[in-house]
Parts: sequence; structure tokens; C-alpha cells
Amino acid sequence: MSNLTGAVWRKSSRSGGNGGQCVEVADNLTGVVFVRDTKNRDGGTLTFAPEAWRAFVGFAKQG
Repeated sequence: MSNLTGAVWRKSSRSGGNGGQCVEVADNLTGVVFVRDTKNRDGGTLTFAPEAWRAFVGFAKQG
């Protein structure tokens, strides 16, 4: 498991009143981006390299 010490979580700007299907992102740490389910914060965390996260977000924005 990755060290989450110092992670600052923020809710996705795309999360809204859609039945609680929200994610939180912590991208303030060097070399890693964490993603978790807002409803189940202790249920696990996805870990991405910053470059991979940027590519994913860019692709998602394209629709």
C-alpha cells in the first residue's frame, strides 16, 4: 500500500448530485496521484503516475 501521509483530498469537479457516484483525488504529493471513492474512503485507493493520470483526464475530457 502506498503511503497516504500528507495527501490532500479534493472532490472531482465532475462529481455532483448524481446519486453519490463521486471520486476524490489527491494530487499534491510528488510522483503519485491517488483516487478513491467518496462513499467508501477506506475501501481502497487507486494509484497513478502523474503522467498516466494526466493522460486519463485528457482522454476523459474528449468524451
